[in-house]
Amino acid sequence: MIDHITFGVLDFDRSTAFYDSAFAPLGVRRVFDVPLEHSGGVKVTGYGDDRPWFWLAEERATTGMMHIALQAESRAAVDAFHTAALAAGGTDNGPPGLRLHYHADYYGAFVLDPDGHNIEAVCHTPTD
Repeated sequence: MIDHITFGVLDFDRSTAFYDSAFAPLGVRRVFDVPLEHSGGVKVTGYGDDRPWFWLAEERATTGMMHIALQAESRAAVDAFHTAALAAGGTDNGPPGLRLHYHADYYGAFVLDPDGHNIEAVCHTPTD
C-alpha cells in the first residue's frame, strides 16, 4: 500500500497556494513542514488529514525524479526491502533507521531505482 508520495515543484509558493485551495474542499490541509535542517535547506511540506501523505518539495529536494513510499509491516521488512533493492541494482539513498524528525516511530529506508526515482519503505509501528 502506498504510504505517501512526493512531487518536486518549480515554484514552491505558487504550488502550495494552489494545493491549499484545491485540497480544502476535500478536507486535506497542510499538516507538516519539514524543518530546513532536515531537508537540506529546501522547503518541503506535507498535506493530509491526520498525517501527511501528499508532499511537495522544492525542485529536486526529493533526491530523485519522484519519491514514493510504501508501507512495510515491520522494521525487518524495511531492512529486507533495502537489502533486496540494493542487490537488484538500486543505489542507497538512506539506510534503514529511525527518522525522528518525522515522528518517534518513523523507521524508513530509501533507494534510488535505475531511473533515479527515490523509493522508500516505511514502518510506523514502535517495534516489531
